[in-house]
Amino acid sequence: MKLNELHDNPGSSKTKKRVARGPGSGKGKTAGRGIKGQKSRSGVSINAYEGGQMPLYRRLPKRGFTKPNRKSWAVVNLGAIAKFIEAGKIDAKAEINEDVLVTSGLVRRKLDGIRVLAKGEIAQKVALVVSGASKAAVEAVEKAGGTLKTAEPVAAAAE
Repeated sequence: MKLNELHDNPGSSKTKKRVARGPGSGKGKTAGRGIKGQKSRSGVSINAYEGGQMPLYRRLPKRGFTKPNRKSWAVVNLGAIAKFIEAGKIDAKAEINEDVLVTSGLVRRKLDGIRVLAKGEIAQKVALVVSGASKAAVEAVEKAGGTLKTAEPVAAAAE
């Protein structure tokens, strides 16, 4: 094989459509924009404009409310905790708190706290201490012989 024999796989690259390059190209003269009018000109945006009529987005009433002090939880499922214990990334004998979940890589960051949900199964006896948990998750952990305590999240000092 020589340098002049190298080539890309067929279909891996597509040639760019060159508009306004003569009548023979099929996209010459007006470059597919038609004749005259606002849409044929450059630098014009007419997204929601309805010819002077009140636009739909302004005719409809505003709905809803965004709570300014809403908490956003980092969510962890019991099945994911069980997988990390089996993989040896989390020690089931020691207490599993939010810091352990972050250092193991199961959760990227705590946000306003970590909340445990009951998706998946856990067979090991574990002691979990997190900010929040669903009732089903608490029941599932206790059924496996473990404990799940919910503590108020401590605000990080320098985050």
